[in-house]
Amino acid sequence: MKIRSPLGILSACSTENGICLLTFDSDKSPEREFKFLEKYFGTTICEGTSNHFETLKLQLSEYFDGSRKEFSVPLVTSGTPFQISVWKELMKISDGTTRSYLEQSKALGKSESIRAVAHANGMNRIAVIIPCHRVIGSNGSLIGYGGGLDRKRWLLEHEKRYSGKLYELSLFQNLH
Repeated sequence: MKIRSPLGILSACSTENGICLLTFDSDKSPEREFKFLEKYFGTTICEGTSNHFETLKLQLSEYFDGSRKEFSVPLVTSGTPFQISVWKELMKISDGTTRSYLEQSKALGKSESIRAVAHANGMNRIAVIIPCHRVIGSNGSLIGYGGGLDRKRWLLEHEKRYSGKLYELSLFQNLH
């Protein structure tokens, strides 16, 4: 399914249990993600309808208009146990806040595994909902977002605008 957003077109896939892909259509081709999911789930991806898509479209619309802070659409993550633990930890970063890759690693009890945590963040296949965009460099810089740094900046500014929270000064300076 294709979904229009203020940041461009998003591609979404679902299983009977929930959303398994939400990715920006950009330089990173959704077809690569489709092939991975076909192999992971042992099935063929085809166009169709899903109750999850209606929930997803509604919740994304609410998120982008600033009225939704958390998502409740069911998710089906496809990754290793370590990747899934990283994604679960990402879900604990509240709207309007950021965390450095080091802080993310420490929250997982893996302070020595910053690169592995960063790699797992990058393997997240459910953009926006699993908020890997909220993880930044230790110096407050915007780094590492599969949808592109312009989208990451937009998402952080959007969340800041609607959450009423202020970012750390160093991040705020890098956003403008």
